[in-house]
Amino acid sequence: MTDAAADNDDVVAARAGDRDATERLLRRHYPAIHALCRRVTGNDSDADDAAQDALIALVRALPRFDARARFSTWAYRVAVNASLDELRRRRRRAVPLAVLDEQPLVAVTGTADPEAVADRVDIDRALARLAPEFRAAVVLRDLCQLDYAEIADVLQVPIGTVRSRIARGRGALADLLAGNPPPLDDRPTPSTT
Repeated sequence: MTDAAADNDDVVAARAGDRDATERLLRRHYPAIHALCRRVTGNDSDADDAAQDALIALVRALPRFDARARFSTWAYRVAVNASLDELRRRRRRAVPLAVLDEQPLVAVTGTADPEAVADRVDIDRALARLAPEFRAAVVLRDLCQLDYAEIADVLQVPIGTVRSRIARGRGALADLLAGNPPPLDDRPTPSTT
């Protein structure tokens, strides 16, 4: 049985009150939801909070899930919204700079390849510098591997906007990872006097 078929069966059962089906759905999708939240929020602590909020929202809204999209696509939409909400809450919190310096960007367990860890740290730092709308589009495409129509559904924007956000986000990432100056939008305009 495919994941989509298993999701459909579990959604029907969960709506009928089967707690085991609800738990299977959440366990099946938690790794992807947390990874998405991690990349959008930029750190493990905020990702944990956003993922938890997303799971709660999924359970509460499950009776309203209309199955027009795959369950996974719907779950990504909920996770992106929870992540963006967490980013808004973070902006309102005062965080001492010393605390920011102490937080690891990635959790390393076991014997990870140091080069892969360094690459992930660089990518996480670059992603954190992107505007949230570009970050969400790039993460949904490159991490979650959604197609443009699914991303448009998740972000609730037209496909053209998705394409633009992904292109601009990837371009900004490439510049940041290459050590280039910020994109043109952030540079002062030369005077023509």
